[in-house]
Amino acid sequence: MHIVIMGCGRVGSALAQTLEGQGHTVAVIDRDPTSFRRLGSSFSGRRVTGIGFDQDTLREAGIEDAGAFAAVSSGDNSNIIAARVAREMFGVENVAARIYDPRRAEVYQRLGIPTVATVRWTSDQMLRRLLPSGAEPLWRDPTGGVQLAEVHTSQAWVGHRISRLQDQTGVRVAFLTRLGEALLPSSQTVLQEGDLVHVMMRTDEIDRVEAAFAKGPEEEGGQ
Repeated sequence: MHIVIMGCGRVGSALAQTLEGQGHTVAVIDRDPTSFRRLGSSFSGRRVTGIGFDQDTLREAGIEDAGAFAAVSSGDNSNIIAARVAREMFGVENVAARIYDPRRAEVYQRLGIPTVATVRWTSDQMLRRLLPSGAEPLWRDPTGGVQLAEVHTSQAWVGHRISRLQDQTGVRVAFLTRLGEALLPSSQTVLQEGDLVHVMMRTDEIDRVEAAFAKGPEEEGGQ
């Protein structure tokens, strides 16, 4: 897929490098040509100097062939204008805009532009680490019957295998986040302190799963 990114700050440059590493072609737009230094010498995509919502600039970046567009500059107004131009004038299907003001993000969501509200996301993630509790939904299937969620896990589970956690709670562990990195566990993987556990489960079983994760493992004789 060809992907156009508006904004070559820390987020935009990291996104560009990641997407190119996954085999996509990438074009990055920024009005400051010195910002492209963040991309590094190994980046082989397009570097386009200009305003991200200008149609000629977007065409130079290959917007007419793009399957996705990300607006991640430092300006909320620029991001949302560029996202709307990409979607409404060039028909790009996958569009997202970074928004600093969470109140604006709600408005733009209603306009059909997916947004990432930076302040709210960061606040939510910090609160999640400071005051862990319950389950935090990450994804739901279209019917709402199944969801992927990060579930707060009691320290009592540390040192026990994933297989025991799954057997006693009845969920499937999709992945762990360990030391900031995603890990696909096997049944023999042992939970470590600080692991974030992400599970697939039925939506109607959230309360039961939360309770089981918070309680800790049952005695072997009680299984």
